[in-house]
Amino acid sequence: MSKVVVVTSGKGGVGKTTTSASLGAALAQAGQNVVVVDFDVGLRNLDLVLGAERRVVFDLVNVVQGDAKLAQALIKDKRVDTLSLLAASQTRDKDALTEEGVKSVIDELRTKFDWIICDSPAGIEKGAMLAMRFADVAVVVTNPEVSSVRDSDRIIGMLDSKTVRAENGETFEKHLMLTRYNPARAAKGEMLGVDDVLEILAIPLLGIVPESPDVLNASNLGCPVTLHNPASTAAKAYADAAKRLLGETVEITTPALEKQGLLGRLFGRKAVA
Repeated sequence: MSKVVVVTSGKGGVGKTTTSASLGAALAQAGQNVVVVDFDVGLRNLDLVLGAERRVVFDLVNVVQGDAKLAQALIKDKRVDTLSLLAASQTRDKDALTEEGVKSVIDELRTKFDWIICDSPAGIEKGAMLAMRFADVAVVVTNPEVSSVRDSDRIIGMLDSKTVRAENGETFEKHLMLTRYNPARAAKGEMLGVDDVLEILAIPLLGIVPESPDVLNASNLGCPVTLHNPASTAAKAYADAAKRLLGETVEITTPALEKQGLLGRLFGRKAVA
């Protein structure tokens, strides 16, 4: 049975699109048939992260409004056969989406894919509401900073009240993906610790993605980090998160402080002094 996953957050710039692409690629690498859908109408970045920006002919709005068939708009990834993209429109606004139209597209996608990953725009406006409306599962992406966590708490409230599953009294599965975590800064009190975030949001932890240049490098090259640099710590974090979504039991490890050698400690003291 297919699952619709909304990747969401209240705050912009926390890594939703990177997470959507990376989880989608990891699930596809695990043999699942996956489509990632960009709901950020008017901006459209998921195609860039997947390296498919030159291949977009029809988009989500075209399909919702009946100007194109779903098969015409789906873009199959050239690296992983079981990964597809449904891009957002870059020239329309979010009012072009309707609840009925989105439901129709989601229903059709359910017949074709094991996983439908909906990349939500930030905030609580129409595009974000429609991205979560028909979801079965939510991945709430949060940075370990107060403003990001507060906004995610607001989104969790929306998931528990504004989705079809919630309105029908059904269980809505929610997971936390903590991104851009830096253990050194957390140790200094410059960002929240993992336990602090979990205590505030009170939803299960799906994974911790460390702050890493590998993620930005992969995005700039139009390739999810799980494909571009699968040995990196960030890629492993996303790959393990995908396994957890599939029901596997994989231990979550919190990124630890790097141990400095004697020379590093000596020169570190001098630099501070």
